[in-house]
Amino acid sequence: MSDERFAAHGVRLFLKRDDLIHPTVPGNKWRKLAPNLRAALDAGHTTLLTFGGAYSNHLRATAAAGRMLGLATVGVVRGHELAARPLNPSLARCAADGMRLHFVTRADYRRRHEADFTDRLLHDADADAAGRRAVRDAFRIPEGGSNSLAVQGCKALGEELRGRTDVAAVACGTGGTLAGLAAGLGPDQRALGVPVLRGGFLDGDIGELQRSAFGGPRGRWHLDERFHFGGYARGGPQLEEFASDFAARHGLPPLERLYVAKLLFALTTLAGEGAFAPGSTVTAVVTGPR
Repeated sequence: MSDERFAAHGVRLFLKRDDLIHPTVPGNKWRKLAPNLRAALDAGHTTLLTFGGAYSNHLRATAAAGRMLGLATVGVVRGHELAARPLNPSLARCAADGMRLHFVTRADYRRRHEADFTDRLLHDADADAAGRRAVRDAFRIPEGGSNSLAVQGCKALGEELRGRTDVAAVACGTGGTLAGLAAGLGPDQRALGVPVLRGGFLDGDIGELQRSAFGGPRGRWHLDERFHFGGYARGGPQLEEFASDFAARHGLPPLERLYVAKLLFALTTLAGEGAFAPGSTVTAVVTGPR
């Protein structure tokens, strides 16, 4: 696409519209879920259990995928206080797709990796016998869908961009997409991750995901931590103004704010800083949803 903010520095910007690869499970959510869904079905599971926050795109995608495949879905949601409030649009969509929502305290949510977490969940007062059995026998998918299967699924994203760009950039939540993207790119390409959460914890997580998926580090990648706008689901007037202007300039539908707007803001800022060599091509992966 033509954008003078990039062209002024001799840089070409492309958008890889991964948000268009599936109507209800778009972008990296499809790439990450597809291998997990195959594994669940191959093992005979009838329920998916996963985790996320109140505005999690991953929860929405899992609920939709479960509905389409005839699998029950259980979503463990961070924030016990949300149980007493009307469901926001994201969680309402999950519920409409049949996902059973379990709200837990933030302290309990941080313990979701512990071996007895599911056992504690089974004692939820609102879970009947069938619900408890479903949780016990469920195929577990981690927060954001990021595990070794998901990383292998996202490797295809990098392979599709081989020879087509110098830099492939993606917004990061849990790091699985970047881990796979970098692994699939060619040796002369690099991947850039733009975290949408605060904390500076993703370096180690991405390295561990690549080790679990491929046995060791793969590809060239780095993170720029400056563009989270205060944390997940946070933004502000500057991001809103940028997102509206970018969509209007290029005739795009409204930009998804949790990931895509932050990614494009980051790339525009980096271009202005001279971070990309003149003559280079930068591709932004639009992960969705639409």
